[in-house]
Amino acid sequence: MPRKTWKDGKIVRDKYARWAEEVAKQAGAAFIDLNEIIARKYEAMGPEKVEPLFADEHTHTSWEGAEINAASVIEELKSLKPNPLAAYFSAKASALKAAEVVPRV
Repeated sequence: MPRKTWKDGKIVRDKYARWAEEVAKQAGAAFIDLNEIIARKYEAMGPEKVEPLFADEHTHTSWEGAEINAASVIEELKSLKPNPLAAYFSAKASALKAAEVVPRV
């Protein structure tokens, strides 16, 4: 998950997400780039709306922030074709739409 660290109007991406992606590739595991996905959501919201999503200076989210992050996970999982997890989604998760595939910048 990205930290609440802004630079020039953008959330700073850190090296840890890239490391996780490299490990997933080496292991042959699926990888969902939540760092990038959530950073884009934060940027679209802007600093004022993102501020209350954190319980501390920049690392740990509030309950509302955690719900946004969890919804992002579900939206990404729902975009899997075929979706091997669909039978396990709660009613709240089932109500969410699948994420649109957005190319990496």
